[in-house]
Amino acid sequence: MTKKLYIKTYGCQMNVYDSERMSDVLAAQGFAPTEVAEDADLVILNTCHIREKAAEKVYSDLGRLRAAGGPEGRLIAVGGCVAQAEGAEIRTRAPFVDIVFGPQTYHRLADMVERASRGQAVVETDFPTEAKFDHLPAATGRRGHTAFVAVQEGCDKFCTFCVVPYTRGAEYSRPAGAILDEIRALAVDGVREVMLLGQNVNAYHGAAPDGARGPAGDWTLARLARAIAEIDGIARIRYTTSHPRDMGGDLILAHRDLPQLMPYLHLPVQSGSDRILKAMNRKHTAEDYLRIVDRLREVRPDMAMSGDFIVGFPGETDADFEATMRLVERVGYALAYSFKYSPRPGTPAADLEDQVPEDVKSERLQRLQDLLSAQQRAFNASMTGRRLPVLLERPGRHAGQMVGRSPYMQAVVVDAPAEAAGRMVEVDIDTVNSFSLNGRITGGEWPPAEIVTGNGRIAVSAGVVS
Repeated sequence: MTKKLYIKTYGCQMNVYDSERMSDVLAAQGFAPTEVAEDADLVILNTCHIREKAAEKVYSDLGRLRAAGGPEGRLIAVGGCVAQAEGAEIRTRAPFVDIVFGPQTYHRLADMVERASRGQAVVETDFPTEAKFDHLPAATGRRGHTAFVAVQEGCDKFCTFCVVPYTRGAEYSRPAGAILDEIRALAVDGVREVMLLGQNVNAYHGAAPDGARGPAGDWTLARLARAIAEIDGIARIRYTTSHPRDMGGDLILAHRDLPQLMPYLHLPVQSGSDRILKAMNRKHTAEDYLRIVDRLREVRPDMAMSGDFIVGFPGETDADFEATMRLVERVGYALAYSFKYSPRPGTPAADLEDQVPEDVKSERLQRLQDLLSAQQRAFNASMTGRRLPVLLERPGRHAGQMVGRSPYMQAVVVDAPAEAAGRMVEVDIDTVNSFSLNGRITGGEWPPAEIVTGNGRIAVSAGVVS
């Protein structure tokens, strides 16, 4: 008998990937996904600990789940980074939770569910000695034409504001051969674009496909990207999240050499002040970061940048914040994420005394976001009149429309039949809206003679991507 599984995913792309793999693990136990939590025989909250008051939000969701009820014998599990950080405390505050498991143990979910079904309380938040990925089943089911692929996990950087080293553990890189096998299978299944994931993805140093290790054997992310680019069917490669310290010269040159490597990079800097960067234990300067951006744009002039910023880090002065504003003006971001600093329990910065008042943080954040928003609008506006390669992914809001992605992650709406999903097309951008671009297909993998637009016209021209 099929059992129903509901997973709520919080946070980053890595959590999205983890939730998909949890579904794969449990599919072998007869679980099928459902979109309704109240119908599920097993509910999993796959949590994130990055945002402020993350644990309290999870407890609120648990209270709502309990009040809503569910089938007799329903199990509730809390996984992910909040589970790793809180551990058994979750069952102390919410005794109706049956399973608590960390992000490194979900390959054991089938066993945990079996034990919980027998009434045993399960808490597994250790860092197992076995490699999780070696014990995961093959991915099941079609997941569209883009896919996340975890290549690296954990972090050895220990930025003073961040919980990741404590919740995800030390850096680990999957063997290159296993990654290439996974991507070859995805390509056979119709995937055209892969996003390589890792907490410090450009610190990747996995064993070569022949098993060789060490400085001469390990593959870098650049070497891995070059091998992925040779896989038939894979048209696009992206990676996130990167650290400036690991932005090696070979990876920068890969952006020059590989058309499959998208000209859009998320490279967080957090602050433009060297004093604050040192207090954050970032181990790079603002000038180091700017040199990387300059070098990337030297080898790939159409490179667009994305970033993360924290304002109001303990001890941040007006002069430090102005340094951040100057760095933003210098780089010119296509997109960026910015937040007020908030202490994370257990991190060194949480114990610093020179906390910035909330009203000062709010004023600085508003100024920064105004600047970043203006840069994003200007970047999107610059797409008007350009011809962009677009990967068509899904139907649009209206009949006869498809939505795809530009190289810069922008949603692009065109007139095209649903059968065009998964095709790379060339699109002339006509208009720019708040959240999307609109354009006309002019060529690419979908034969122009076969395209009937929403107005009943036939697209007849094709061109060169500019």
